[in-house]
Amino acid sequence: MRSLVLSLALLVLGGCMNVSDMGDGVQYHMSDAGLLDHSETRRSMSLRLQPDSFIYIGQGAFMPPGGSYPRPNVVAEVAFKGFVEYFPMVRRARGPLGLEQALEEARSVGAHYLLYTRFAKADDRIGNGDEWYDEQAVDRLGIDTGTIQLMLIETSTRYLIDTTTIRSRGGLLTFHDNKPEDLLGPPLEDYARSLLGMSR
Repeated sequence: MRSLVLSLALLVLGGCMNVSDMGDGVQYHMSDAGLLDHSETRRSMSLRLQPDSFIYIGQGAFMPPGGSYPRPNVVAEVAFKGFVEYFPMVRRARGPLGLEQALEEARSVGAHYLLYTRFAKADDRIGNGDEWYDEQAVDRLGIDTGTIQLMLIETSTRYLIDTTTIRSRGGLLTFHDNKPEDLLGPPLEDYARSLLGMSR
């Protein structure tokens, strides 16, 4: 009798919502509870760009505090991967640049916008046996966190279109072998979609 009631309840719930919506809901609640990776994005403005906008992506040479040393151009690399699906005309700098140099390079290739990024904070906690062997500190066990900052600048006028802060943290089920830079992909892709006015 109990299995019949459960089956009927699942059928009723299944009729109300499709499988992808149920999956999104479960993922949202699990990340909010700290089991999966989670990120929070705060934008200063919600302006939209045209899909044919030419965006040049650069990263500052700033090394984040927090005892972690991510690859020097990793934010620009991950942002490029997230943006290229939504903005066909996108390029990135080969290495870290100062803001003036990034603007100059963006103008020289004819880009409409410069997306200037930096890793503001990174905390790479112990997440595998090798890291434990290196550090052997119980207070360093745990979940990685990171904060990146983005500035979207119109190259012709130097007008600041948008400033964004993305805070990310790992999850209890996903922290093994992760680093703060491994958390950047999904929120940067979401940011690219938001610039086009697209929801997830």
